[in-house]
Amino acid sequence: MMTTGVAMSDLARNLAPFAGRPVVDKTGLSGAFDLDLTWTPEQGPAGPEGTQSQTAPSSDSVSLFTAAQEQLGLKLDAQRGPVDVVVIESAERPVED
Repeated sequence: MMTTGVAMSDLARNLAPFAGRPVVDKTGLSGAFDLDLTWTPEQGPAGPEGTQSQTAPSSDSVSLFTAAQEQLGLKLDAQRGPVDVVVIESAERPVED
């Protein structure tokens, strides 16, 4: 992932899908940063029926969490906290007018 002029809050939001959980910026850093982050995804792209194909880790594979700390000096620390949730209580088929 190569970025130019990105705020830490935007970086956190962009890392969330790769981390598999919400990522919140608690760095307190302001301003724009140019970043280059390289890691090995833990799972391959989605296959048929949404299944994940496993990739065999190589000897030089680096997880996102390790890469963020070693390459950027940022620690992705798992914590419990509130998250927004959307609840659908009911659904009905549309009726023709």
